[in-house]
Amino acid sequence: MNDHHGLVAKVWNYAHVLRDAGVSYGDYVEQITCLLFLKMDDERAEFLGEPSIVPKDYRWERLKGLSGEKLGATYNKTLAVLGRSEGLLGTIFLKAKNAIEDPARLQRLVQLIDEETWLGLEVDVKGAIYEGLLERNAAEIKSGAGQYFTPRPLIDAIVEVVDPQPGKTVCDPACGTGGFLLQAYEHMKENPRAKDKGVATKLRRHTFTGFDIVPGVVRLAAMNLYLHGIGDGESPIARADALLADPGKKWHYVLTNPPFGRKQSFKVFTDDGDIETEREDYQRPDFQVTTSNKQLNFVQHVMTILEEDGTAAVVVPDNVLFEGGAGERVRRRLLDAFDCHTLLRLPTGIFYKQGVKANVVFFDKRPAAETPWTKGLWIYDFRTNQNFTLKERPLRREHLDEFVKAARLAARHKRKETERFRRFAYADLVKRDKLNLDIFWLKDSSLDDGENLPPPDEIAAEIVENLEAALERFRSVAGRLS
Repeated sequence: MNDHHGLVAKVWNYAHVLRDAGVSYGDYVEQITCLLFLKMDDERAEFLGEPSIVPKDYRWERLKGLSGEKLGATYNKTLAVLGRSEGLLGTIFLKAKNAIEDPARLQRLVQLIDEETWLGLEVDVKGAIYEGLLERNAAEIKSGAGQYFTPRPLIDAIVEVVDPQPGKTVCDPACGTGGFLLQAYEHMKENPRAKDKGVATKLRRHTFTGFDIVPGVVRLAAMNLYLHGIGDGESPIARADALLADPGKKWHYVLTNPPFGRKQSFKVFTDDGDIETEREDYQRPDFQVTTSNKQLNFVQHVMTILEEDGTAAVVVPDNVLFEGGAGERVRRRLLDAFDCHTLLRLPTGIFYKQGVKANVVFFDKRPAAETPWTKGLWIYDFRTNQNFTLKERPLRREHLDEFVKAARLAARHKRKETERFRRFAYADLVKRDKLNLDIFWLKDSSLDDGENLPPPDEIAAEIVENLEAALERFRSVAGRLS
């Protein structure tokens, strides 16, 4: 089927039918993921002659012949059994539950998926279909899955600036649905060296690692990479609280957008269910600063897992740039023990979560030395006088062209200052109060008596978006109270 947009539409339209039956978009994508995996496993046996990795009683062949209560019961059991499996199977089905209580609707979804031969589709097409579902899902639920979603144009720009090379490894310790890992893969496989068969195999099988703490998100990421042909029977994605411990392994590139939020809340598993606990701080010997600020902890974690001479790009909120105390100590370590060379200041209105003020910090790990590694920090101000909203004026890749051209890490020695791109010498940075890196120099035109306000439709759109977000929160509270 060439028209994969048609396929996304077909699969997605059924989400609306289920929505009326009380199935959320997130639950729907989870069911599609589980069923699609079983269908593709079935096709591998049929078309490629490869053995199924699913135990006989729980294969697609069995499910698609059932209806009514029998279908529901078998599907429930299938999810439970496969969720306890090893490797990729266990990762895809981890904590999966059947959210479609009406057997007739479940049967219709099984039929929808059965009508297509998924293996016959190009990897790029399968990937695009699934990405389409994830993107729509993130857009539909502004809270929740939306916060795991880094805007695609931003991911593309970051990967292009870093320019990861085949033969080296990539990790995202808070991978969400796997956007950074996939874009790094797309970028690396275009490299002429990746035409070599051995390099290409290593790229697919031994290059990418992702971690996430939310079981449902881990499933989506594992499936996303699987559909793009990444992995070797094991899952490149693992469920873990990355901040709990030093994994003891290091990677050449760390590209990540850790979750925003002040505290780390996570679940401790016991035999009789989950207990939610609130963790104030992490006692880790490799962390030089003990703090309950989750973003500062993620920055420290990235410092640990980065290979010497490796490169990191981390999305951080503004507080990481200006907070005193622990923040100041982490920034000092970043400038002294690492070469912290580039900072991209992001505009508001590009994340699903409203009002987020974020930045991307790029740094390289260097061997221990007597003198500070950072000689100067180049800051690109992509925030002042930039106006984006999710619907009216969404961020597009070309909006970041100027940054990508000016900031490419491989050509750092050729950088030139421009109106938006300036270099701040190490000596000047350390003189700043609390080593504050929250630096602006452009005149904000919105302060000029409102002459340059965004057009009325953009202001209206922003008000509507804010109201929608508030309503969404209000509904969730009301839902919990009812």
